[in-house]
Order: sequence, then C-alpha cells, then structure tokens
Amino acid sequence: MKTKDVARAAIFTALAVALSPLSIPVGTTKVFPIQAFVNVISAVLIGPWYAMLVAFATSVLRNFLGTGTINAFAGSMIGAALAGFIWRGTRNMYLSAAGEIFGTGVLATLITVYIVSPNILHKHPALVTIGLSFLGSTILGSVLALIVLRALVAAGYGPTPREERLATARR
Repeated sequence: MKTKDVARAAIFTALAVALSPLSIPVGTTKVFPIQAFVNVISAVLIGPWYAMLVAFATSVLRNFLGTGTINAFAGSMIGAALAGFIWRGTRNMYLSAAGEIFGTGVLATLITVYIVSPNILHKHPALVTIGLSFLGSTILGSVLALIVLRALVAAGYGPTPREERLATARR
C-alpha cells in the first residue's frame, strides 16, 4: 500500500463527502454527479481498487450524514470499478470515463432497480426514472472529470499524453 495513494484516496473521499449536499433527489435515490467525477479521477490517478474504496467510503459517510441513500453503494462502486479496470487495461481516460458511464448508468441502474430497492428498501422504482437519473448524473460527472484530467495533463500532472498514445497504438 503506497502512502501517497492512501492520502489521495482520503482527499478524494473528503472532496466527494464535502460536496454531497449538491445531490438531487430522484425517486428512491439522490443523483450525485460529483461521485462520477471523483470515480473517474480516482480511477485514473490511483487505480481501480482505491477508486472502489473511495466510492465505498463516500457512500458510507453520505449515508451517515443523510446526504445519500443505500443506492449510492451500487451506483458508485460499480462505475468506479469499471472505470479503474478499463484505465488499467487501456491507459485511455476517455475509455475509462465511458466505463464509468456504462457501469453507473447501465449496470448500477439494473442492480438498483431489480435488487437493491426491492430487497432492501422494499420499493419498486421505475427503471426509466432511475436509469435516466443515474445516466444523466454519470455523464455530467464524467465530462467534468475529463476536463479536469486534461487540465492536469496540460499542467504536467496525471497521465502523460505518451501513455495515452501507447495505449491507442496497441489497439
């Protein structure tokens, strides 16, 4: 375990929790674009396992503070994991963001609607409502993350353009 990565994970968790009042209630969930933003950035900068840890810790803290719901776990961790593993395999931040969008917008929606909400919350939310809210949230957060990551690359931090070119050339 690298001390720098643990510190970064703590910072990303603190950022997500501090900005959690920016969520929007939609049905049985609270839409939170900052989580997708943090997921993509942490996936690219510290990897899939730390990204999932950040998503989990953020979900726990948001639930304790009343700014999240039980749906936050599936909604955040699946997208973070997919974004991180895609980043690890491709070193392409755009594909990583697409993984976040698919993981949260599609996979987490299905798990939330068909497993989490009926079995834990004893509610049956509409697939379209949850799907559109998760999808809109993750697209907005992922686009913001790409803007910040591109700025970090331009400033000399984060993934280098060479890493991205090598990953693109391998395909």
